[in-house]
Amino acid sequence: MRGIVTIAALAMPATVWAQSSQGDVSVTIYSEQALVDDTRVLTLPTGEVRHEFRDVSAAIRPETVTLQGDGIEIAEQNFDFDLLSPAALMQKSEGQTITLIRRNPATGAETTEQAEVLAVNGGVVMRVNGKVEVLRDDGQPVRVVFDDIPPNLRARPTLSVTFDSTTSGTRPLRLSYLTTGLGWNADYVGVFDEKKQTMDLQGWVTLTNTTGTPFPDAEITLAAGDVVKLNQQAAQRRNTNNYNNYNAGYERSEEDEAVGDLYLYPIDGRSTIATNQKKQIGFLDATGVAAKRTYRFTCDWLCSSDEPQSAESIIDFNTGKSGGLGRALPAGVVRVYMRDANDNARFVGESRIAHTPAGSDMKIVTGYAFDVKVKRVTEKREQVTADEWSKTAEYRIVSDAGVETVTVNQQRTYQRTEMRYVVTNARDVPVTVEVVQDGLNGYARGTRVTKESIEGKQRGAWTRVWQVPVPAGGKTELTVTFLTDF
Repeated sequence: MRGIVTIAALAMPATVWAQSSQGDVSVTIYSEQALVDDTRVLTLPTGEVRHEFRDVSAAIRPETVTLQGDGIEIAEQNFDFDLLSPAALMQKSEGQTITLIRRNPATGAETTEQAEVLAVNGGVVMRVNGKVEVLRDDGQPVRVVFDDIPPNLRARPTLSVTFDSTTSGTRPLRLSYLTTGLGWNADYVGVFDEKKQTMDLQGWVTLTNTTGTPFPDAEITLAAGDVVKLNQQAAQRRNTNNYNNYNAGYERSEEDEAVGDLYLYPIDGRSTIATNQKKQIGFLDATGVAAKRTYRFTCDWLCSSDEPQSAESIIDFNTGKSGGLGRALPAGVVRVYMRDANDNARFVGESRIAHTPAGSDMKIVTGYAFDVKVKRVTEKREQVTADEWSKTAEYRIVSDAGVETVTVNQQRTYQRTEMRYVVTNARDVPVTVEVVQDGLNGYARGTRVTKESIEGKQRGAWTRVWQVPVPAGGKTELTVTFLTDF
């Protein structure tokens, strides 16, 4: 409905004793929700008080509200989220009488009529002078005048609390609640200098506010970690994040603060989080972090190809103090640039990282190398006897749970598999390629590595890793013999 809405009188409900707006606000933002602490200094009488806390989040979770202060005891609280608007005013006026003021476009004369609102459903149906009329939405000059604001409509989201005040006087009350609609994510820009073997790393956080409420001059803290909420599906609570590999370390820095299993990142100074806004704030600026470029090739069991496959290109660095960083890194996206021959920064790739403690070895995958390749060849695969299988027990790879006792109802068979990994390097400098073989444990019964041309290391029950050095413009062949029961 078009037209001008006029409020004849702005009368507040008689039961309201006082109102207050936002006070000293601090916001702790998690990945999908936020904790708002709003301290307001109020002058209170003795006895029962009903107070309206205006400017709370429109996405507040009312069941999480707490009010703390000296000499008060809460009796009742209500969250009024039905906001004042022309449509809301008309809907609340069903069955009531309103005033229509029409203006003659030719003469400018205005006429006043009383109208009973019959229904508001895709339009406004009224009874005017005994006849049923539909309020037109065609831009004709008409004003609708309401005598009052319905008591449950608010210009801004409002929390009303009734409490007993044991003493009179001025004192602070701290209003705390959880709200959805506030979130954050981290983004990083790394500039890698291969000649110097260093990287400059900057970090930014992007704050998003869709609560419908601004938070001016707020103290902001970011919480990194996963908090379980009751409405999460069970699958979302499992550790199924697929991020870049890293070896977790632990090194507490002065900037790190932890509560339980959460890391807290206070933002320096205060900042305003406007409604319907994305705001970026810098939180990390590190230069000269020790870093190097490495390569990795990962292969599932019996994977093979006719043509060599590109290895992953990786920027390898440590988040500890010894490497020049000394900070835990919140989960986010790392975008990596490299210096070219003219010292210009060129974008080479981006990758996502998980929440990472300080002191961790990071491997940021930026892309695939066209000049460093691996061809995997299954040289030989043959069945072996149970006796030979038993004799190789000392080479057995077992799961973290230990050796299982398996009862079988049929004859088991065992296989010897000889594999060759041909690693080539077309670059003019030597490289080392990390060759990763997955899928080794086979139903937790065990895998044996009886021969390997380069000594490997076990990474968990399913994976073995080899560091393969390759000369400039050359190749290296890694050969491995496996005994398996699959």
